[in-house]
Amino acid sequence: MIFLVGLPGSGKSTVGRQLGRRLRIPFIDSDQAIEMRLGCTIRAFFEREGEAAFRDIEAQVMENLTLDGPRILATGGGAVLRAENRQCLHQRGYVVYLKSQPEELMRRVRHDAKRPLLQVADPLQRLRELFAVRDPLYREVAHCTVETGRPSVGNLVQTVMAQLAHDGVIDAYDISEKPRGA
Repeated sequence: MIFLVGLPGSGKSTVGRQLGRRLRIPFIDSDQAIEMRLGCTIRAFFEREGEAAFRDIEAQVMENLTLDGPRILATGGGAVLRAENRQCLHQRGYVVYLKSQPEELMRRVRHDAKRPLLQVADPLQRLRELFAVRDPLYREVAHCTVETGRPSVGNLVQTVMAQLAHDGVIDAYDISEKPRGA
């Protein structure tokens, strides 16, 4: 199992989908799984019930999603806030931290109204605060860190795959294969 962690907008879902296609294993976005369980958007649940209630549900869903495999799992940006989630991720799979600087993230998410933690007067400042708190947690849980910067999605996926091959998570043959349908 391969788990992707990082701040909102770091590319977890986009990279995860492509990685799943390339490796021919299922991709799951934990935020989508949580919304299916809630029966509403995360933003609506956040507004109605608050962050603590959301984190309780998130922990339950993470527990279940990390039991089945193989799969690529893109976690929510705050999944690492709870120690039990970090332990679960680190022990049950290989964790890739997609590291992005707050300024780069702001460029990517500035028009995205679905991210409840960024619906504030100064989203860049909020991203800086989130980075300060979460970066050490992402580094703690990760088996490897990949700087996202500004490469194309294809180049970023190739970098992640090269790291996975280097660490023996996938066969080196997998990184040279063309994706299905290509």
